[in-house]
Amino acid sequence: MAVKATLNRLDTKGSPYLYVAPFFILFGIFGLFPLIYTGYVSFNDWNLLDGGAHQWVGLANYREMLGDSYFWNALGNTLSIWVLSTVPQLLAALWIAHLLNHKLRARTSLRMGVLLPNITSIVAVTIVFTQLFGRDFGMINWLLGLVGVGPVDWQADTWSSHLAISTIVMWRWTGYNALIYLASMQAIPHDLYEAAELDGASPTQQFWRITVPNLRPTIIFTTVISTIGGLQIMAEPLLFAGTSTPTGGSDRQFQTIALFMYEQGFREFRFGYASAIAWTLCLIIAIFAVVNFLLTRRIAKDEE
Repeated sequence: MAVKATLNRLDTKGSPYLYVAPFFILFGIFGLFPLIYTGYVSFNDWNLLDGGAHQWVGLANYREMLGDSYFWNALGNTLSIWVLSTVPQLLAALWIAHLLNHKLRARTSLRMGVLLPNITSIVAVTIVFTQLFGRDFGMINWLLGLVGVGPVDWQADTWSSHLAISTIVMWRWTGYNALIYLASMQAIPHDLYEAAELDGASPTQQFWRITVPNLRPTIIFTTVISTIGGLQIMAEPLLFAGTSTPTGGSDRQFQTIALFMYEQGFREFRFGYASAIAWTLCLIIAIFAVVNFLLTRRIAKDEE
């Protein structure tokens, strides 16, 4: 009996750790170890062409990066594309979720439809949008011509290329965020809306006074996730250029940090410098996440 009791006690206390152990093991192998190893590499002059030969240089890679105009250009491009894609994307997702939360015909089909862009191959999506934004035969320029606007070379200018790439990102991820908002909306007690309707609140007032405040944790989550994805953007600008060159256009007008890191690591073979860029990007993402958390907590306290 004592042995059985001991086994039952071990099962009760040890089983939860056993169930979650596979995640932490995989995270340690494929997440934590590469992160730590990349940090070590960033303090070395590491050239892949020399068979992995390296020399400890301390903070030299970081000092060079801070003085590199190409790095600051890539950072500016990344922030610009992030703002142009994330803010409209989340606002549109909130509006779509609000519409889908009403009783509509074929509501299930509509909900499935908004997710289709997300499950489509990113390569196929970017190639299609690259054709749409073509300078000579693109449909976007054709539509602009109907209202008297001349053709735009979307890849040549900084802002036009950022707008085109942001459109690709928005089209791909708006429906995904809309379904997340929709799931949270359906968890809001319906009694709140009934009470507000009895008090004479309009649908718009109900949305801003009931729906949005109750969605605050979800909005924080989608903002943080969109920030992480937006600051790591790489495939869209790489494919939008129409070539495999990671310079982001002829004048680096839409080269992002991820593209700059790829260029330094796998085109210039400067593995240590690329690792320093990767760790800097990780730090920037962490700062943005903390700022988002502090701002939303401050807003919540002010409303209380």
